[in-house]
Amino acid sequence: MTLSRLGSASRILGVLTTILMVVTLYLALIWSPPERTMLGNSVRILYFHAPAAWTAYLSFGVVALASILYLWRRTRLWDVIALASVEIGVLLTTLTLLSGMAWGQVIWGVPWTWDARLTSTLILWLIYIGYLMLRASVDDPERRARLSAILGIVGALDIPIIHFAVLWWRTLHPAPIAVRPGGPAMDPPLVIALMVSMVAFTVLYIYLMTARVQLELTRDAAEAVRHRRELALGD
Repeated sequence: MTLSRLGSASRILGVLTTILMVVTLYLALIWSPPERTMLGNSVRILYFHAPAAWTAYLSFGVVALASILYLWRRTRLWDVIALASVEIGVLLTTLTLLSGMAWGQVIWGVPWTWDARLTSTLILWLIYIGYLMLRASVDDPERRARLSAILGIVGALDIPIIHFAVLWWRTLHPAPIAVRPGGPAMDPPLVIALMVSMVAFTVLYIYLMTARVQLELTRDAAEAVRHRRELALGD
């Protein structure tokens, strides 16, 4: 895809993301009623916590796939996609952890406990912070991309551990309440608000990816032009 097409896609996705986020805020904070049993208005945290967690999974899944493709094809584009998705994934995981701490303060009375899902999510965040530090510390582009790809693949192995932690171990974190075999354990308005928020965060991820990849490819193009000029001046 050319830079011009990426730019056009980014503008369209930006408008769509804005619309979906406004709708999400309305549904989550105004239209959706409080949860009727024990959660009350604190259920509104879920409309941002769960979508942030889902898109963080998505981000690091894309990192793993792009990293595999980079190691196979050694194409710069896959390295760019992996880098962009890590940056967005770290942001989303930070939002997941912070919103989870807010939830924990309301429900458990403490913002943090060394629960299996919380701990494994923190480990995921630390792995990809390490990924960004690795990229900043290695000068050789090919070696940097290769080592980053390996770490990107290894880090994604933590995703199924996080997802199944509530089933494999006793945890304070609740089991899935919206998507589960027996159907949602939530009233329909709450499910609608949550599903719209999931879609909005997914489109937000795609928009940020498109914009970030466009920026990185633009930098590459500018660097190539600068390098050619230096060669021409040298001649």
